[in-house]
Amino acid sequence: MKDKDSKPASQPDKGSRVVLMAIVFVVLCGFSFYLGGIFCSETDRYSTNGVTNAVESLKETVASSGPLKIKSVAFPECSGEYQDFTPCTDPKRWKKFGVHRLTFLERHCPPLFERKECLIPPPDGYKLPMSWPKSRDECWYRNVPYDWINKQKSNQNWLRKEGEKFRFPGGGTMFPRGVGAYVDLMQDLIPAMRDGTIRTAIDTGCGVASWGGDLLDRGILTVSLAPRDNHEAQVQFALERGIPAILGIISTQRLPFPSNSFDMAHCSRCLIPWTEFGGIYLLEIHRILRPGGFWVLSGPPVNYENRWRGWNTTVEEQKSDYEKLQDLLTSMCFTLYNKKDDIAVWQKSKDNSCYSKLAIPDAYPSKCDDGTEPDAAWYTPLRPCVVVPNEKFKALELNSIPNWPERLHVAPERIGDIHGGSAGAFKHDDAKWNQRVKHYKKLLPAFGTDKIRNVMDMNTVYGGFAAAVIDDPLWVMNVVSSYADNTLAVVYDRGLIGTYHDWCEAFSTYPRTYDLLHLDGLFTAESHRCGMKYVLLEMDRILRPNGYAIIRESSYFVDAVATIAKGMRWECRKEETEYGVEKEKILICQKKLWYSSYQTSR
Repeated sequence: MKDKDSKPASQPDKGSRVVLMAIVFVVLCGFSFYLGGIFCSETDRYSTNGVTNAVESLKETVASSGPLKIKSVAFPECSGEYQDFTPCTDPKRWKKFGVHRLTFLERHCPPLFERKECLIPPPDGYKLPMSWPKSRDECWYRNVPYDWINKQKSNQNWLRKEGEKFRFPGGGTMFPRGVGAYVDLMQDLIPAMRDGTIRTAIDTGCGVASWGGDLLDRGILTVSLAPRDNHEAQVQFALERGIPAILGIISTQRLPFPSNSFDMAHCSRCLIPWTEFGGIYLLEIHRILRPGGFWVLSGPPVNYENRWRGWNTTVEEQKSDYEKLQDLLTSMCFTLYNKKDDIAVWQKSKDNSCYSKLAIPDAYPSKCDDGTEPDAAWYTPLRPCVVVPNEKFKALELNSIPNWPERLHVAPERIGDIHGGSAGAFKHDDAKWNQRVKHYKKLLPAFGTDKIRNVMDMNTVYGGFAAAVIDDPLWVMNVVSSYADNTLAVVYDRGLIGTYHDWCEAFSTYPRTYDLLHLDGLFTAESHRCGMKYVLLEMDRILRPNGYAIIRESSYFVDAVATIAKGMRWECRKEETEYGVEKEKILICQKKLWYSSYQTSR
C-alpha cells in the first residue's frame, strides 16, 4: 500500500475550474469597463481622431497603390412609380412612424438592404426645364405633374395650369394679389432688407417659394423649406423654378443648419403651431437666427381683429393665441419690431443682456446647459431651452458683420473655431477656387451660362466654389459633411447658404432638381464609410437629365467612378486639373435624357 507521500497530486474538480474561469471573466470585464470609461470620457476627441486616422490611412494606401479597378456594371431602370422617389421621406414608409408632432414627415432613411440600385426615370413627357429667369414664372406641367396644388390653391394664385405649362402669378395664401407688393410692405417695416444688411433668409412652409423667388432680385438668398406633405411637390416646384429649396420640417429634430446663421426667418400662414409644445419650434427659430435677426409672421393670429372671421374661430381665441405668442417671444428675448396689416416683425436680442433672466429658478424657457452644442444639427433632438449666443464672438450680430456683398470676401470671426482656420487660410481658399473655376469653365463651356441654374457643392469647406461663381446666373447649395469639420457657420457668415448632410444617405430633395453637382475629393474623404456606388446613384437621382457633374478626385478613384457612371448612362471624360498633377484628375460627366420603358399610370 502506498503511503500518502506517494499519492499523485490532486487536481481541481470541474466545478472549481468553472468558478475560476468566472472570476477571471469578471476581472477582465471590470478592467475593460474601466478602460471604456477612460476613453468614453473623451468621446469627441477620440471619435474625431478615429475618423481622421482612417482617412489618412486611406490616403497613404491611395498614394502607394495603383488605381482602383472595378467591374463594369449596368444599372436597370426603376419602375415608373419611383419617378418622384425621395428615399428618406418616402410616403410609403410613413405608417411605420408616429403622427405625434408629425414625426413621420422627418427623415427616416431605409436600411442598406432596402436601398434601390436602379435609375429613377423621369415622368412621361418630361422636357428639359425652362432657363432662368423664365423658369421663375413658368415650368412644364409634365415635369411636375401635380394637379392637387393647382386645384386647392387656384384662388390664391399660387400657380395656374395653362395648356402644357404651369404659370406662377406670384400669389400666396397671405398675398393673393402678388408677392411683390407683400415684400414691398415688408421692406417698409424692415429697412435692413434694402441696404444689404439682410442677406440670408429661411422660409418655413414655403408654398411654391414665390417669396424666396422675389427676394433674389433684392439681393437676399433664401432657403425655402417644406416637408413632403399633401401639397405633394412644394419643394419640387421651387427647384423646378430655379429657387433654392430643401425638404424639411420643424418637428422633433433640429433643422440641419448652424446656430446664429440666418439674418431673417419668415412664416406666411405656414400652419406651424408656434405656441404648442412649450414653444419648442420657436426655440429652433431662435437658435438659427443670428443676434439682431428678424422673425416675420403673417397670418393667424396676426391682425386677428380684422381677420378672425375667415379663420373658423372666435376673436377671443385669436386674441388669446396672439398674447400667448407674444409672451413666448418675450421670454426668448425677442421684441416686437414693427407691425402693419397682416405682417408682424420681431427682432432677436442684439446682445446677451436679456438672457440673464433665464437663470431665475423655474424660468421657462431655461438656458441650455454648456453641454448642448449649439451647431449640432444632424439628427439632433430639439430641446426646450434657449441656445444663448457665445459671448466670445463679437461680430455675430446682424449690424456687426459687413453688409452684402462686402461680407462675401471678409474672413468671418467664427473661422477661428475651425482647426487650421484663419484669415490667411480663408484668403488662400478664395484664390484657389477662383483659379479652379476658371479652369472648370474652359472644360465645361455651359458652366456660367443660363443652361446651369441649380448647383450643389457636395463637400464644401468655406464656400469658396460658390463665392467664385457669385456673378453667374446660378445659386449654390453648399453641403458640409456631418462628419467633417463644422465650417457651415462660416459659409453663412459670408452670405451664402447650405446644409449639413451625410452622403451615406439620400439628400433631402426630389429627383431631377440640380443642373450641376460638384465634388472635390469626396470619395477620398468618405469611401471608408459610404459605398461609392450608392453615392453615385444618389447623384444620378438628384441630377437633371442633361445635367453635369464635375468630379475632382484622386487618380486612385477616378477610373472606378467613371466605370460606375457609365453604368448609369452618363458620358464622362477625364481631364487634367489646372495644376496638371498626376495624383488628381477631373471627370466632366453629363447625365443623358432617357425615358422609361415602363408604362406609368399617370
